[in-house]
Amino acid sequence: MVILIAEGRTDDSREDAMKPLRFSGANLAEQLHFTVLVKGDSNRQVNVVAPNIDYIKKLVRKCAMNEHTLLVSVESNDAKKEKKVDPESVVPNSNAKMEEALAKHSHVKLSGCDIDGIPRGKLVVVSKFSKAKDGLGFCNVVFAWDSHDVVYSARDVAMADAETGYPDIIAVPDLASFRQIPWERNIPLFLVDFYDPRTSLPLPMCPRGLLKSVIKRGIDELGVTANVGIEYEFFNFKETPDSIAEKNGTNLQKLTPGMFGYSVTRPIINSDYFHGILDACNDLKIPLECYHTETGPGVYEAAIQYSDALTLCDNAHLFKTVAKSIGLKHGVMPTFMAKPHNNLPGCSGHTHVSITAADIPGNLFDPAVAALWPYAIESTVTTPKHAIPQTSRVLNWFLAGVLEGLPSVMPIFAPTINSYKRLVENYWAPITVSYGVENRTTSIRLITPPTAPANATRLEIRVPGADANPYLTVAAILACGYEGIKRKLELPMPAAEVTQKFDGGRKNEIRLARNLKEAYEAMDASDSMARQVLGNGFVDHYVGTRKHEWRVWETAVTNWEVSRYFEVI
Repeated sequence: MVILIAEGRTDDSREDAMKPLRFSGANLAEQLHFTVLVKGDSNRQVNVVAPNIDYIKKLVRKCAMNEHTLLVSVESNDAKKEKKVDPESVVPNSNAKMEEALAKHSHVKLSGCDIDGIPRGKLVVVSKFSKAKDGLGFCNVVFAWDSHDVVYSARDVAMADAETGYPDIIAVPDLASFRQIPWERNIPLFLVDFYDPRTSLPLPMCPRGLLKSVIKRGIDELGVTANVGIEYEFFNFKETPDSIAEKNGTNLQKLTPGMFGYSVTRPIINSDYFHGILDACNDLKIPLECYHTETGPGVYEAAIQYSDALTLCDNAHLFKTVAKSIGLKHGVMPTFMAKPHNNLPGCSGHTHVSITAADIPGNLFDPAVAALWPYAIESTVTTPKHAIPQTSRVLNWFLAGVLEGLPSVMPIFAPTINSYKRLVENYWAPITVSYGVENRTTSIRLITPPTAPANATRLEIRVPGADANPYLTVAAILACGYEGIKRKLELPMPAAEVTQKFDGGRKNEIRLARNLKEAYEAMDASDSMARQVLGNGFVDHYVGTRKHEWRVWETAVTNWEVSRYFEVI
């Protein structure tokens, strides 16, 4: 069944009691808000009464993927009847639509996510795809080379050892991920997960597979799932791949001049590009909750509408592809690198998280909801040392876990050399292990009443940049947060006050890594939380890739060095 979260409650417990309440969907592909008449029984099975079935079509968009059903009472002018709605009849990505698309096209596009968040894929003829839905070969080099197709050193990454011969791994299409790419003649698209052919187990370095394993752990060990949203900021330039190569990445033409965040007129200048992204997202089933200009020359921000963790990360991963693809059609190059300019704010990938329990309707960060969760009820009744007003003990545990793990997962949140140019003072970027209520200078901002209703209480993790891999980012947040719940961790310090200034380190706050080397060394430690919650297989591979990135940087001669030393030395 589909669980509904109520923003209001009915005080009448009679079975036939009916009151209009405002609800939002949980574990769905998009946030839903509408008014319906609801009644529920002791088993929390919910019937929705509406004058037309269209009211509840959106509710069941994700039912098929999660094998849910929804009992709906449909009121019509002719008769009132109880019927069971078949999700396949209303879900856009139904099997019928998929089969129809496969019949119309000669090829499908398969796409997997590499360790840097880059989509790696190919076209496959439909006849081969139809026979290989359990998997097909894909060269393992996609995890043995860097973002510029340079093979890693075998001393850093075992998979890069030439003596292995670079064998195939198995790419298994996720049929539930089916979409059609509107700017590529509506060709069918499937996302894939990568498996080891020798063991038939997921590859530990497969980002999407890692996230799925963390999601499964949350369900199996705690009975919880997460709702997640991501905001991406990105600069845009009037350039092409050829022009950027000719200019060697310098003196690039900005899409628009000056600083003009939340402008209602600037998008008009490049309307075809701006609205092209929005239209393509709608066609590709990537709901954007908000979309606007951000402060900075040619900067946009897009908030990917919150959903269950896997759907959200699929949407976030594909959003970057949408922006880049539509940009190519309009002579625009967007970039999601963390800091394109040294004197301007960087590009963030702020990530919002809340969690729900399978048998408790509502947000477990809401104290009223958490009070019904057996795992929380069984806890001691003593007041935590650093309790946060209007939040649940579950939120405190989850937050404590993320804070403890933050230093060791920094290479995920800040994966490149450039990432650390963003994490500096005076740009609203976090630089310490810290949290605060409605405080945008801390690593984690708590959004609680009265800013948000209790059922929208959530954490905003502000460390990740737009350059971070969304699958790895969310996997790290959830894995650390779930560990905090399992161990019922206490918060290590009080919330930072909004009036506090950062002067090199607030009291009791740990400084985050200043560069990629510091970050991967913390992750690589034998007792790091990253190893505990993400596994040695993933950490060993990921640290090796970051060592490679640092080594490439150490030997690079930059434009800054040439302009500074060429003539005067």
